[in-house]
Amino acid sequence: MNIYVGQLPYSVTEEDLRALFAEFGQLESVKIISDRETGQSKGFGFVDMPSNSEADRAIKALNGRPVAGRNIKVIPADPGGKRPKRSKRSFARNRY
Repeated sequence: MNIYVGQLPYSVTEEDLRALFAEFGQLESVKIISDRETGQSKGFGFVDMPSNSEADRAIKALNGRPVAGRNIKVIPADPGGKRPKRSKRSFARNRY
């Protein structure tokens, strides 16, 4: 199960996240999303756990837990990555 981890302090590393989740079971991957240009953390990431039951335990135990002064958000990741469609409408005619 892929897990979204949000509201992370910018100082948290992938190793910190790995250590936080490791007590709940095996991890397939851990990724903190960072800005392409600066490399700065965007304050969220993903943890993939092969066992759904272990992932559920981690979600229940860690959601709302304080980490480095911030209460993190831990929920199942949206599998489809469903985002609202962007409008392709041009507003060029409204320039004047």
